[in-house]
Amino acid sequence: MGNKRSVLSKVWPPAAVLASLILIWQAAVAFFRLDPWLLPAPSAIAKEFLAVAPRLYDHASTTISLTLLGFAAGSAAGFVLAALLHMIPGAKAGFYPLLVLTQNVPVFVLIELFVIWFGFGLLPKVLLLMLVCFFPVAVAMLTGLTQADPKLVMYMKMIGATRKQMFWRLELPNAISYLFSGLKIAATYSVISAIYVDTIGSGKGLGAFIRLASKGFQTSRVFVGIVTIVAMSLLLFGLIAILERLFVRWRAPKLEGE
Repeated sequence: MGNKRSVLSKVWPPAAVLASLILIWQAAVAFFRLDPWLLPAPSAIAKEFLAVAPRLYDHASTTISLTLLGFAAGSAAGFVLAALLHMIPGAKAGFYPLLVLTQNVPVFVLIELFVIWFGFGLLPKVLLLMLVCFFPVAVAMLTGLTQADPKLVMYMKMIGATRKQMFWRLELPNAISYLFSGLKIAATYSVISAIYVDTIGSGKGLGAFIRLASKGFQTSRVFVGIVTIVAMSLLLFGLIAILERLFVRWRAPKLEGE
């Protein structure tokens, strides 16, 4: 019962605010008699959602597949890269600045290069999502690997632990919470990036769906796409948060009032 009350206490305030904003939005559209192409009412958006549901499902499934593939590949690459930079002496000092530089090239420039090199297929899109996702995971992981308790590090050295044992038994478990923080950021980036690459060389995906709707001044349909994107982001973020609670069981519980 305590857990249920705690969940409800966290959920109902934002839910109440959101419901209030939707009611104000509906009333404002009716009061000012705004044209649907300028700002549709929430009720009109709901009707449009039901009308385009089958087509929306096809576009959303394409975007979800691309997002999950890029997110999984990018997160795995970030994990492996962080482990290598941490384990290999001198690797972090040499490669970390280059890692940061990869994030200073605009996404639209990278996708244009990837299209030139790899064509308009799936590969350039997945590569772009990997580049977007691997950085927050790698940085968070590297931070966690260096935050192990110095006393425990000293103790393991005293008992003759090897570098590999130090990594698997102390540093990696300590970095798990940091890893999940990076995964949450990467999840958001992956959805946003997938929407962008949907508009490149393809007529499917939520990005293409929104682009076509905006060109036709179908504003209600644009909002349908936006709501779907937000739902996807929240769902992926929530799944990662659930996994975090399952894996990070050793974290000390917070006291009331914190």
